[in-house]
Order: sequence, then structure tokens, then C-alpha cells
Amino acid sequence: MRLPISPLGVVLVTLAAVGSSPGPEPAGARAGRARGPDPKDVPHEFYFTRAIYSGWSWGGRGGSWYVDYPKADQQFLVGVRRLMLLDAFPLDHALPLTDPALYRFPFLYIVEPGRGMNLTEEEVARLRRFLLGGGFVVVDDFWGSAEWDNWEYQIGRVLPEFTIVDLPLDHSLFHSMYDVKEIQQVPNVGNGCYGPPYSERDGIVPHVRGIFDAQQRLMVVINWNTDLGDAWEWAEQPCYPLKFSTYAWEMGINFIVYGMSH
Repeated sequence: MRLPISPLGVVLVTLAAVGSSPGPEPAGARAGRARGPDPKDVPHEFYFTRAIYSGWSWGGRGGSWYVDYPKADQQFLVGVRRLMLLDAFPLDHALPLTDPALYRFPFLYIVEPGRGMNLTEEEVARLRRFLLGGGFVVVDDFWGSAEWDNWEYQIGRVLPEFTIVDLPLDHSLFHSMYDVKEIQQVPNVGNGCYGPPYSERDGIVPHVRGIFDAQQRLMVVINWNTDLGDAWEWAEQPCYPLKFSTYAWEMGINFIVYGMSH
């Protein structure tokens, strides 16, 4: 079995070799369980929780929330556990927005909200409660003006009184562990291996944007025109550029440190 060296010196084992689940389980179930005692039975300091949300299914994969799941999440956590002094749950952890257990896990990852998200009224209310109660959301992997419009409409239903702003590079989010001095456009695996160009649709310029509450606490981080999840998922592929996977891990770890310390 090949042990490819990936960003920041992390050794990544291809997940097929360790028996992860090849497809989705029922909503809220954890895929890719390790053999032996179930890790969920032991509380951990940190859970990389992915949001399961309502919307339009595409590609036969059960909805946009499922993109890159579970490999991206599991492989990202290999780096988290290697690079941080943090007791992180080692497997994927996906929960519906309506699950009462969601409030136990203050870090939430939302993927592809532009293409398929269509929240129910219950999901809107639950996500609002999560955010105003101290939750921290990281949004990733959506491209172009049409997808931005859908995301802006959906989050506007959740937080109508707050505006979306660009985060300046001197914001502490970019320096909570790694000093990120440039916002990079992280491509999907196809564009990464065979591009440039790295953009999709009319999403030419990458952005990192945020939503702050009334006390100026950063509640939502929005990565637009970029795909951190694909960098985590495909970092072991020799054709995938190292600079993008390195950036994706640095940003992801900065999100965790910032979210857990604010």
C-alpha cells in the first residue's frame, strides 16, 4: 500500500484501503466506521460536523450536501490529528440540520449550497438558533454568480438582519495558526490535474467572506469560487498541485482554531 506524502508532511492512506464506506448511509448516520469499539462512544474535543440539508438531488448522490463525502472529511481529519494538539473525532460526522444533537457540535461544514440547497422552514429556524447560540459555520465549494444568488437567498432567510462582507487578509482568521497571506482559488481534482484554468462557470475570482453578529462575532465563513474539499479529498493524487492542498489544510486548520477560540 502506497503512503503518499501530502501537504505539510502529512502521510495519507487512501481510504479504500482502510475500509471506509463507498456510499451514503441514511441521513444522520456515520459512514466509514473503524473496526473495534465505536469512536462515538468516547467524547472528543472536536468533531468535524458536516450539515445534511434539504435541496435538489443531482448526480444520483443524494443531494448536494453529500459532495466529496465521506473521503474529504476523513482525509482532512488525518491532517488535523497529525498537525494539532487536539483530540478530534477521527471519522466523518454528518448530521441533519434538524437533529437536536446538532447543538452539541459548534463547528459545522456546509458544502455546495449554491447548486442544491433549498432549506425547509424548520431547517431555517434550527440553523438560525445554532448560529445565534454560538455556532460557527464554514461554507465551501460553490462557484459563480448563479450559485452565489441561491446561497445568498438561503442564508438571508436564516440571518436576514446581518450582511455578508469580505474578510480582509489581516483578520485573525487567516493567522490563527498558519499565516495565510493570499486567497487562492483551489480547483476541483479535474481542473487541478489538467488545468489551468482552475475556475468554474463565471467564478473567476476567489473570495473569503463572512457574516458577523451584533457583537461582531464571526458566525459564518464563506469560501466562494474555490473548493477546499476537493483538495482534502484528492491530496494523495500525484497530479494534484501541492500548493492547493497545502493551502486547503492551512485554511481548514485556521478555521478550527479560530472557531474553537472565539
